Amino acid sequence: MDIKDRIKTIMERENMTSGAFAESISIQQSTLSHILNGRNNPSLDVIMKVHQKYDYINLEWLLYGKGNMLQNTGNSIDFQPSLFDENPINSSNDTISSENLKEIALRTAEIQAKEIVKQEIKYIEKPHRKITEIRIFFDDNTYEIFKGEK
Repeated sequence: MDIKDRIKTIMERENMTSGAFAESISIQQSTLSHILNGRNNPSLDVIMKVHQKYDYINLEWLLYGKGNMLQNTGNSIDFQPSLFDENPINSSNDTISSENLKEIALRTAEIQAKEIVKQEIKYIEKPHRKITEIRIFFDDNTYEIFKGEK
């Protein structure tokens, strides 16, 4: 199984189209298409983006096809945590560090500092226009002029 086949396996597991998968790992759809069609091999950057986004994928399996597709986390292989799980796998009972609190406070201050912009649209009425002349050009290099009513 080539690396392109392993990437296809990840896409199938995630039930994603090539466009959605490329967007999820922040690469051009054409780049992924070239990889899947065998025209190009994936760069290290592409492989690392796949691994960073889908961190449950065993990097050795992704690179070389060795071992299991999924990293051993001690959990059931098919279990994927949801955002809505009450007890997520990686939850910690630690309190938020003071450094993180400073970042959160700074972000909220930036959001509140933005001014509200009020935009007005003015419609300017233009005087009524009439067609005064129409010119029609023919392929034999002649033309006709039609004048409108005055």
